[in-house]
Amino acid sequence: MTTKTNEYFSKVASNWDQLRKGFFPEAIRDLAIQKAYLRPDMIVADIGGGTGFLSRGMASLVQEVHLVDGSPDMLSQAQKNLSDWLNVHYHLADGLRIPLPDQSMDAVLANMYLHHCADPLGSILEMVRILKPNGRLIITDMDSHTYTWLKEEMADTWLGFDRDQIREWFQKAGLVNIFVTCTDQSCCASSADQPVQEDAKISTFIAVGTKRMSRKQAVQESYSMVAEKGCKCSQIYNEEENNCCPPQAKNLYYQPDQLSLVPQEAGDLSLGCGNPTAMAALKPGETVIDIGSGGGLDSFIAANKVGSTGKVIGVDMTDAMLDRATKTAKKNGYSNVEFRKGEAENIPVADAVADVILSNCVINLTEDKGKTFKEAYRVLKPGGRLEISDTVTTKSMPGLLLADQHQWAACVSGSLPLPEYQDLITEAGFTIIKTKQSAVTPIDEFTGIFNVTLSAIK
Repeated sequence: MTTKTNEYFSKVASNWDQLRKGFFPEAIRDLAIQKAYLRPDMIVADIGGGTGFLSRGMASLVQEVHLVDGSPDMLSQAQKNLSDWLNVHYHLADGLRIPLPDQSMDAVLANMYLHHCADPLGSILEMVRILKPNGRLIITDMDSHTYTWLKEEMADTWLGFDRDQIREWFQKAGLVNIFVTCTDQSCCASSADQPVQEDAKISTFIAVGTKRMSRKQAVQESYSMVAEKGCKCSQIYNEEENNCCPPQAKNLYYQPDQLSLVPQEAGDLSLGCGNPTAMAALKPGETVIDIGSGGGLDSFIAANKVGSTGKVIGVDMTDAMLDRATKTAKKNGYSNVEFRKGEAENIPVADAVADVILSNCVINLTEDKGKTFKEAYRVLKPGGRLEISDTVTTKSMPGLLLADQHQWAACVSGSLPLPEYQDLITEAGFTIIKTKQSAVTPIDEFTGIFNVTLSAIK
């Protein structure tokens, strides 16, 4: 916090709560909290928390709130405002030196703070430092504007921010699943010192990003084992028991006529959680990309639909899966299918070549789902369709599941709340046109998991 900013907030601390109502509404706070997907067992930080506007909204939803502010007067007012909440802890500190341990917070939020910060990127890096892996950073602030008098009258350091700049800073901080969008709210102020009174009405954004967990190796190892052991059920090979999980309803998501037209070895290795081809309306001659093609079941179903004039490209990062699928294609005479090594976040295909992208219970395994959707948008032709089946949740995952690498590889821990999943799809540029959901299975008393099949268009 600059000296000028500190002086301003010392002057207005006693009546800030009344002033704030004219500057920005409760709807901004509600949106920030909504996008944090809070759970009662979470510990969260409110950076630049002022008199407790944001902390007040979170205190009843989480285990602990740590309110950090650089103004003694604002912090003192926050302690008065939130005196009934014993789970709120107060820290007098600058946002560039947050007095909290590394990887200690499940979520970090900052509302209308960044434009007062001398070093915005440095502050973002500091907020990310205290985030646990898979923790969310949520920032709400003003879009770039030209009201220079705000620097003098309200001690603003920055005239808002360009949203692409925020995205770049989040990327530099190592965050994934980034989206920056409009809050549909404005920040308002009136100048008292200008020769002619000037009113400012500035649009505001919300920026969300997640701290990476590094689960790629665990996923590769698990699916290599599945391919090599030849599991015939829809779960991960159990290394401890040295066999597959107990078989469930075989090929629950596919009609018998679909399966009768594909190689048996592909149908036997069905690891999906839906049937994305069911809503894809594939046509002869189309080019299809299957992200995370595995043993090739959806690729072969698609190949039958697009015919000899079409083409299917299966993409997978696991050598054993690629080898198995390639041998199956050659053995069964599929000349319109090829399998390439690659990752969902970096699809090995040129721009604008695909009519349809399929993915079946794979995107939940990726860490940067936002980048995956942007890659899908890149390789699709204008008007191209994205057809996904995946696992999603009702709220955030409990910490114990997030720490379990096997549960990530089993298509559980990497699942996002459905609204966040949809936010990342629209951030990439898609328009969602259809969703179909399964029943919810409880994970614990707060969070449930379910399957969704989703169609979107470029």
